[in-house]
Parts: sequence; structure tokens; C-alpha cells
Amino acid sequence: MEAPFTLPFSEFWSWLMSHPNCIIRGGTRDTVLYDDEDLHWHFAQEPDGTLLVQVLRGKRMVGELYVDPDRVAYAQAAPPEEPEEYTFELVSKQDNGQVVFFFVLAHAYDVEEEPSRRVH
Repeated sequence: MEAPFTLPFSEFWSWLMSHPNCIIRGGTRDTVLYDDEDLHWHFAQEPDGTLLVQVLRGKRMVGELYVDPDRVAYAQAAPPEEPEEYTFELVSKQDNGQVVFFFVLAHAYDVEEEPSRRVH
């Protein structure tokens, strides 16, 4: 079992963008986007710096999350509650450190790995 840890948001985001096929679900406490075999995850950035996480079926949008990077202090990971489900929470700079977004991936974060070299 892996110990919980934190990492800078920019480092986590860079790693997440290189693992779109590993995302099982993501969202907020009010909204969750789920993966499915005919869906794919896409990342984009608005001109104002807002980060977008989109779930697409072909070219049709199924759902999207808007992440304001200025609102996120850091990412935290915890040991998996389910086998092969690793939760990463984005913690707010305001709101007494509440979790504002989360992503569940099929594998843990690997600090030794170079994201650009991972093949899925």
C-alpha cells in the first residue's frame, strides 16, 4: 500500500495530460464524468488560462470540467480504496483546503517516470 502524498498542481496536471487513457472518472462533489470504452478524454486551455477536461464520443462533447489553476493549491493522492483505482484530489487555495476536483486513474503516480515516454 502506498502512502498518501502531495505534489504541485502543475506537476500533477502535466502528468495527468499524458495519461488520458488511464482516467476512470473525474469531477467535483456535484458532478462526475465517467469513462467508457467509446469515450475519450481531451485536455485544452482557454485564452484566460482556464484548463478544460472534456469527455468526447467521437467529435461530440459528452461533458467537461473547467479547472481554474489559480484556485488549486496542490494535488494530493491517497492509497487506493478499490483495487486499481487511484484517487487524486485537487485542493483549493481558499475554502479551508477543501477538495475542488478529483480524478481517479487506473494506476498510481510514478515519480520516476518521464510522462512523455509513457505509452498506452
